[in-house]
Amino acid sequence: MELKIGSVVRAKAGRDKDGFFVVTAVEKEYCCIADGKSRKLESPKRKNRKHISLTNSMIDIKDITDKKLRVLLRAISSNE
Repeated sequence: MELKIGSVVRAKAGRDKDGFFVVTAVEKEYCCIADGKSRKLESPKRKNRKHISLTNSMIDIKDITDKKLRVLLRAISSNE
């Protein structure tokens, strides 16, 4: 599966290790991730692609709020 906007990823390194995030932007070696709590959709974290692992889940981030994002990521993390 390819890394795209809306992909749900899990952090493998850093202080947010083992947390679930959604990809908001994709660059060559980096992507921007948000979880709606510590990293809001308005100010996502720039993270190296080597430090995240892709899950099989996707979220449509068009017209989504931080609260809805937190609820969706909590449901996904409880299933994994």
